[in-house]
Amino acid sequence: MNLSDRALQILHEWVQSESLRKHSYAVSNCMSHFARASGGDPDLWEAVGLLHDLDYERFPNVHHSATEEHPSVAAAWLRQEGWSEEVCRAILSHANYTGVPRATPLEKTLFAVDELSGFITAVARVRPSKSIREVDVVAVKKKMKDKAFARAVNRQDIIDGAQELNQPLDEVIAEVIAALAADAKRLGLAGIAA
Repeated sequence: MNLSDRALQILHEWVQSESLRKHSYAVSNCMSHFARASGGDPDLWEAVGLLHDLDYERFPNVHHSATEEHPSVAAAWLRQEGWSEEVCRAILSHANYTGVPRATPLEKTLFAVDELSGFITAVARVRPSKSIREVDVVAVKKKMKDKAFARAVNRQDIIDGAQELNQPLDEVIAEVIAALAADAKRLGLAGIAA
């Protein structure tokens, strides 16, 4: 069994919320997409995307503890289950409050696509067709300026993520849209019939 298949099983055991599962699928799609583009291991990167919020439903960490709750619980459990330090570090590094610096392309990509994939999903859901195919870079950037829209999404994290990847924000947005469009049906972003 490859890593992403194992990760999917674990995700389904830990996470019951359909919206959190879809977010994890979206992040994993983006991770494997970016891995192929940058020479990373798509299976490993997809697994990290599936596992990054593993503990969020049970341990949401509203106080942003550096060592308790999300994502520390997931990282500790994954270590105990034999997952690599590379996977655990990436999961820890996606939350700024853990103090784990992002050093590798895997870690930087996870941070870059996490908030952005959720934001782009929200943009697609307010389109008349509810389809990712109606979303483009201009629409995403316009919605980023609207502070009332998807207000829980940290816009600065989106901007910082692109900077950490040393890629223009427009390019990162376009790549995330492409990654989400490739799995639109599972993500609930294929649109409604006319």
